[in-house]
Amino acid sequence: MKDMLMMKDIRKTFKQGTSDIHALKNVNFTVKQGEFISIIGPSGSGKSTFLTISGGLQQPTSGDIRINDISFSHLSEKERAKLRFKEIGFILQASNLIPFLTIKEQFHLVDKVNKNKKTDQQIEELLTSLDISHLKDKYPKDLSGGERQRVAIGRALYNDPHLILADEPTASLDTEHAYEVVKLLVKEAHEKNKATVMVTHDHRMIKWSDRVFEMKDGELIEVKDF
Repeated sequence: MKDMLMMKDIRKTFKQGTSDIHALKNVNFTVKQGEFISIIGPSGSGKSTFLTISGGLQQPTSGDIRINDISFSHLSEKERAKLRFKEIGFILQASNLIPFLTIKEQFHLVDKVNKNKKTDQQIEELLTSLDISHLKDKYPKDLSGGERQRVAIGRALYNDPHLILADEPTASLDTEHAYEVVKLLVKEAHEKNKATVMVTHDHRMIKWSDRVFEMKDGELIEVKDF
């Protein structure tokens, strides 16, 4: 399987007064097509910094990041934004759905922003694959937390990205809905060959992972037994 995300010797240092804060320390990390990987660790360990840098939302202090063999390092901000739209689907702990748009309209808005020309049938097929087609004319307020996250997953998959980055996608869900969302992400990774990285503090959510890493004080360490 092809490497979809490669991070080589990534360091990120922030200034705090006269001190240097080393958020990431020499991180090396690779995710292949069809692989579901979890990143665990306590608050403040560097997980969120890791995810924003791996998705090109923040630049590392040093090191190289490649998405589908394209290096972020030599791109302008405009080129990085274009690469993100094309290659990466982001899922956040808050589904961030627009309250006054129906579920189907949420996808039409993505089309407008990204200048896509997808049909209602393509939207219907995606919603059906996520078992939420019956919700297409409802508003976010009418959906459960798990249903809203399914819509957020659908939105992340809508442009058929090669890489999915999920930042605490189960944080606001009860256990049943949390398991539902994680199993859906694993299914999408394995069946549609999506390289998927989930950052979580909840160790219960990692049992379906292909590999697990722990972030400790800016260092990424693979967990062998989970």
